[in-house]
Amino acid sequence: MLPVSPFGPLRSCAALVVLGAAVVAAPVFAQGVRPFVLKDIRIEGLQRTDPGTVFAALPFRIGDTYTDDKGSTALRSLFATGLFKDVRIEIEGDVAVVIVDERSIIASVTFIGLKEFDKDPLSKSLRDAGIGEGLPFDRALIDRAEQEIKRQYLSRSLYGAEVVTTITPIERNRVNVTFTMTEGDAARIRDIRITGNKVFGESTLLGLFELTPSGWFTWYSKTDRYSRTKLNADLEKLRAYYVNRGYLEFAIESTQVTISPDKQTISVAISVREGQPYTVTSVRLEGDYLGKEEEFRAFVSLRPGQPYRGDAVADTTRRFTDLFGLYGYAFARIDQRPEIDRATGQVAVVLTADPQRRVYVRRIDVAGNTRTRDEVIRREFRQLESAWYDGGLIKLSKERVDRLGYFKDVEVETNEVPGAPDQVDLVVNVTEKPTGNLIVGAGYSNAEKFTFTASIKQDNAFGSGNYLGIEVNTSRNNRALVLSTVDPYWTVDGISRAIDLYYRVSRPFNSLGDTYDLKTPGASVRFGVPFSEYDTVFVGAGFERTEIGTSAGIPLSYLNYRVLYGNNANAFPITLGWSRDARDSVLTPSAGRYQRVNLEASLFGDVRYTRTNLQYQEFWPLPFRLSVGVNAEVGYGAGLGGKPFPVFKNFYGGGLGTVRGFEQGSLGVVDPTGAYIGGAKRFNLNTSLYFPIPGTGNDKSLRIFAFADTGNVWREGEKVTGSTLRSSVGLGLSWISPVGPLQLSYGKPVQFLRNDRIQRFQFQIGTAF
Repeated sequence: MLPVSPFGPLRSCAALVVLGAAVVAAPVFAQGVRPFVLKDIRIEGLQRTDPGTVFAALPFRIGDTYTDDKGSTALRSLFATGLFKDVRIEIEGDVAVVIVDERSIIASVTFIGLKEFDKDPLSKSLRDAGIGEGLPFDRALIDRAEQEIKRQYLSRSLYGAEVVTTITPIERNRVNVTFTMTEGDAARIRDIRITGNKVFGESTLLGLFELTPSGWFTWYSKTDRYSRTKLNADLEKLRAYYVNRGYLEFAIESTQVTISPDKQTISVAISVREGQPYTVTSVRLEGDYLGKEEEFRAFVSLRPGQPYRGDAVADTTRRFTDLFGLYGYAFARIDQRPEIDRATGQVAVVLTADPQRRVYVRRIDVAGNTRTRDEVIRREFRQLESAWYDGGLIKLSKERVDRLGYFKDVEVETNEVPGAPDQVDLVVNVTEKPTGNLIVGAGYSNAEKFTFTASIKQDNAFGSGNYLGIEVNTSRNNRALVLSTVDPYWTVDGISRAIDLYYRVSRPFNSLGDTYDLKTPGASVRFGVPFSEYDTVFVGAGFERTEIGTSAGIPLSYLNYRVLYGNNANAFPITLGWSRDARDSVLTPSAGRYQRVNLEASLFGDVRYTRTNLQYQEFWPLPFRLSVGVNAEVGYGAGLGGKPFPVFKNFYGGGLGTVRGFEQGSLGVVDPTGAYIGGAKRFNLNTSLYFPIPGTGNDKSLRIFAFADTGNVWREGEKVTGSTLRSSVGLGLSWISPVGPLQLSYGKPVQFLRNDRIQRFQFQIGTAF
């Protein structure tokens, strides 16, 4: 897609073009005319322009005194409209005759051979620059636009691209503008070489770069397309890598980019000077630290005796600025000065603080919310108006607004109030994004076969911040119709309320191929009570009925349950839950933690039970863009009132999401009919090591991983032992595809029994871990 406002320079020059036309076009008017009173004004040469437009630009009217100065002003005003190629004023007695030569009007703008850029954004950018249907034709703007498009092609490594503009006159003084593009193939990076490095190997340094030579996967990542901006970013990574390891005087001496004669390949040569490593001897604090030097010193990341690290200095400066912000000093400055001793290879770091003045927030304004109501944003703010400026509360407020998910971008500006040095105004700038979804999709997995899903969701209904949704799922084994609504601020204190109406049909796996179903209509209401900025406890209640089918394939355990308690089992489940998500990404996490606890209990009705599920995930980033993730999940269910745990509430194990390498849902108890009925207890532990695919740069949407899984499910009352666990190891691929998260895995069971159903290759769209 074409970058935003690629023709920004055109807009700035448009006025210059018009002004230049007024200067160059040798204006003609009667000079040396004595002032006189106008009796009439005539306009000649108009074809499309309304006469009122001309009269509005004239500084004189009938009955006014005409002078040479007014004539000059009239010419400048008429040229400034951009509608005329030439303008002159002739005096006939007491009549001023304004003679104009109109510019041609652009009838259409078309593109031939355009593939690299989207047509609509390009057309909009051209129109903003003054080139569009119905606008005056200006050859200078057309030429400049042609050059700007060429520059945009160069930024995409299309060095052989050509742009030719054709102007075709048509009737009524109009023209058609045609841009013909010959794009050619993008130039690829053939090699990147680094010279002058002695401490670190070239392969290690090149591993830091986003740009890469052409390889197996660069067709997908496009990291072999040269970009000066990306190269500069890579050079900064290279510089930071050395500085963070003590090489304070590291320098990039030269960068040479060479393109082949056929403009198809590019070579990049980088020459560096490493210098010597420096060790920190001391960190001194100078300036005004509000008498809290020890408190600030606790935030110093550098330690004497360690190598100098640029990222530690930057982190310390940021922490100091944030701490000053907590005390109300919004404009504090922290300057760092290294005192280098080259003879000994040592450096003393001096941090000088100037807090300037303490301020309070006069007003908080919201801008950019064309759809979302102000109150939806304001209720997330923890910084109050007419209160002391608090950088911590402002940061927390920004994060809370961002987590709403209604905006593409959230920024908070701090503006000084003129004439009031102790006051600031905060402006919350948001960029709206679509929050409604109409999704119709189909998928396939070897466990579920073909599935159809459809949903209508609106996360921000009518700009109120409320959620409304309808979901339909036609999976062979799990069908559902769900109507949901969520009010995140049911009370002013932030207690949320969610209401669900659902009808689900579940068909557990049966190895004999028989079919049977469980129908579960129900309704529930849940309330979320915030106990901190990050923790919320959920409580809820509901009603559901489970209808056990009567087909020939019904498992014996279901049949026995139906005989004891009837075909229709009513339950009144009460839920209590807590979750906290601190992962850096929901779809492709590489750092952070996720915790979830959910308790469900039915104390009344035909079905009485408790069902508990606990989940813990943690991800750690490793060097070389590797990461490791651990997922642990424990489930436990028990019957109440002397009744067994209902079989239709069982946990299932095996397959993606639990223990890979085993058939989906096949672990645990097998009914005499051959059906997999799961169990009342479940445990699974997954460990995955994620590798970036070479040539994809920092893109985490496509990754390979190695995994080790262990777990199983057990019936109620069955003893859980290590010997009953099932385990597997294997490799997999995860991809955030256009149709959803896709995961493929090939697993080899390493702890299993002879009768276990093995399934080495598995894939599914939408799996979580």
